[in-house]
Amino acid sequence: MTTCDAIVLGAGAAGLMCAAVAGRRGRRVLLLDHADRVGRKILISGGGRCNFTNIHTAPDRYISANPHFAKSALARYTPADFIALVDRYGIAYHEKTLGQLFCDGSARQIVAMLLDECAKGNVDVRCGQPVHEVTHADGAFRVTFGDQQFAAPNLVVATGGPSIPKMGASGFAYDLARRFGLKVVEPRPALVPLTLGGGDVLFRDLSGVATPVEARAGKAAFREAALFTHKGLSGPAILQISSYWRHGEPVTIDFLPDAAPGWLLDAKRTRPRATLASALALPDRLAQTLADRLALSGELGALTDRKLADAEAHLRRWSFHPNGTEGFAKAEVTVGGISTANLSSQTMMAKSVPGLYAVGEAVDVTGWLGGYNFQWAWASGYAAGQAL
Repeated sequence: MTTCDAIVLGAGAAGLMCAAVAGRRGRRVLLLDHADRVGRKILISGGGRCNFTNIHTAPDRYISANPHFAKSALARYTPADFIALVDRYGIAYHEKTLGQLFCDGSARQIVAMLLDECAKGNVDVRCGQPVHEVTHADGAFRVTFGDQQFAAPNLVVATGGPSIPKMGASGFAYDLARRFGLKVVEPRPALVPLTLGGGDVLFRDLSGVATPVEARAGKAAFREAALFTHKGLSGPAILQISSYWRHGEPVTIDFLPDAAPGWLLDAKRTRPRATLASALALPDRLAQTLADRLALSGELGALTDRKLADAEAHLRRWSFHPNGTEGFAKAEVTVGGISTANLSSQTMMAKSVPGLYAVGEAVDVTGWLGGYNFQWAWASGYAAGQAL
């Protein structure tokens, strides 16, 4: 049996960061992953260019049963810290929108950088075998990886959540956590398209149409683009709101978030011969569908002010009633996971199991769309790596 100081399960963003930090601190680290290569979700992120952080990172942009948990790790490893690492490797990047940073070249550069950091720390990286068994006795964790056994006083769970199962994602982290007596906040798909049925099904005929909106679910609101699909609703605004949406609740859309109050009455006075569909500053197919649903045909000049005021109000708070989501298969991340009540916010170690750590998406901390989840991976991985 081979022994080391720490075994890290999962060679994704958080696992790679944790292993690299611990290795460069002189720890003997073994990094294991069942996939045939490391960083698979990094490689597909951002259309292959990896949206590796967000310069506007703040704790209030994360969802957790304990909204304060992420503060410590995020404060100790910031976007500026990761950007400095990227700069040291000469990786060119750009800000796309809303603080989102992407590689100019390829996500492969981020994976290569992290592997190089691991190499500098003499991390033993092994891939392509399943983890058959994990046990804990006499202060040591024992892991059976393929046909080999390894032991260490520290074990880091960095295997992520069940989003995108075709990439090898699973609920392994949750099963392992429960086996060690840790609680798991019920996981659900996040940053995921919503599906429409019933009276909303006709909007699926608008597949491919996109427009800037303000989307709301509960108290959360996001102003970005919405996209109609053959199954329902997607686009950045919808993906963001999906993390907050609960089954049975409506999603409300303001189709004209930049329009001044009373704009439709003004249009009636300045363009009395225009129709509602032609007056809407929206894609033609969407404008016509909304006008048809409101049952307002004919010229604006022929419609009463009350009808136009009601139509404007409806367009500002159009209610959709999603019948579900496209599930973990299409979810970028997972809301829920290993309960933060079980973990130290300083070190990411389980309070009841010394030497057991959890980082990244496996933990009940979920960021907004746009690089926030990678920043949590870096920050939580760094916190654990410093503690090992």
